[in-house]
Amino acid sequence: MQHFSIWSLLRNSMSYHEGWQKQWRSPEPKREYDVVVVGGGGHGLATAYYLAKEHGLRNIAVIEKGYLGGGNTARNTTIVRSNYLWDESTALYEKSMQLWEGLSQDLNYNVMFSQRGVLNLGHTLQEMRDIERRVNANRLNGVDGEVVTPAQIKEMIPYINLNTRYPVLGASLQRRGGVARHDAVAWGFARAADARGVDLIQNCEVTGIRREGGAVVGVDTVKGFIKAKKVAIVAAGHSSVMASMADIRLPIESKPLQALVSEPLKPIFPCVLMSNAIHAYISQSDKGDLVIGAGVDQYNGYGQRGSYHTIEHTLQAIVEMFPMFSRVRMNRQWGGIVDVSPDACPIIGLTPVKGLYINCGWGTGGFKATPGSGWAMAHTVAQDRPHALNEALSLNRFYNGHLIDEHGAAGVAH
Repeated sequence: MQHFSIWSLLRNSMSYHEGWQKQWRSPEPKREYDVVVVGGGGHGLATAYYLAKEHGLRNIAVIEKGYLGGGNTARNTTIVRSNYLWDESTALYEKSMQLWEGLSQDLNYNVMFSQRGVLNLGHTLQEMRDIERRVNANRLNGVDGEVVTPAQIKEMIPYINLNTRYPVLGASLQRRGGVARHDAVAWGFARAADARGVDLIQNCEVTGIRREGGAVVGVDTVKGFIKAKKVAIVAAGHSSVMASMADIRLPIESKPLQALVSEPLKPIFPCVLMSNAIHAYISQSDKGDLVIGAGVDQYNGYGQRGSYHTIEHTLQAIVEMFPMFSRVRMNRQWGGIVDVSPDACPIIGLTPVKGLYINCGWGTGGFKATPGSGWAMAHTVAQDRPHALNEALSLNRFYNGHLIDEHGAAGVAH
């Protein structure tokens, strides 16, 4: 793999940057692999990378029906934080945060991780009680967090309107939280996985999962049958569709989640700000766009557009908090398909079919977990058993009742 450094940039500048090698190969699928990962988004690519790096596997394929990183990875608002309430959630997201903090160096690829801080606003006395509870729980789990006053918020963001219909009474602040560049994350993992021998197969839709004697033996694709001893489904909003090919019914629903960006502005917004009461959140990208989002549309579906009234409500909330943005023009809007589990926590682990593994149910919180999800999933696939980080997040919890209810517990679900 070609190493990125200041010296390689200077050397290639002498040849007008025409000498860079391709970032990854585009091979035709082999007849057989040890592991096939279905889904070429951030989580699937991270799973393949850590299978190769941490567990020494080389005969791996990532199969993507479109192009790498073209699903939810390219359709989110890139927020990264680990300030969840319950121990099980916090442990996994904090592992992910720790991986984020060294990810650019590990991949030798700039994922543009910016720890600018994440504010979760409180608008009612009950929200402030919940914020104090969550911050205390975070500290007990070794996660940074603090409760800030309206005056401190005003100092950080002088132009915020604190006296909205739901006055701002305070907030939680995780200073290690922030944002990353979504496509750079996908490209970085893809490049690093390819360098370790992983085959990245694009435009190859899976049409079936074959089983013999209760065990998986491979997948049918538009490019033919691919034999595999192990198959990992990491397909986000289409996870239930994939699992149904193996006669597994998952307890998840797929819903559209919308976001939008504005025209570029000069640097003005210093952090990520989120509000549960008015359900809107905002940050600013490195190229100047205001990145804005809200909650999911309240219907199941696989459309990537969403409904207008959700965008209208979101912008009303943003303009109420930030009147100065009322004349900013919006550039584009899109939707992603999120897979929501009943307890708003992911499912990572084994399935009733031997050799078939599932990673899904991230809802609106998948991007922030990308490296941690891939790391835990890789261990589960390689060792055929969950890691301690994802042991409580198995599919069995919906049978035994040991749910982990993160709905609303962490400020907002994103």
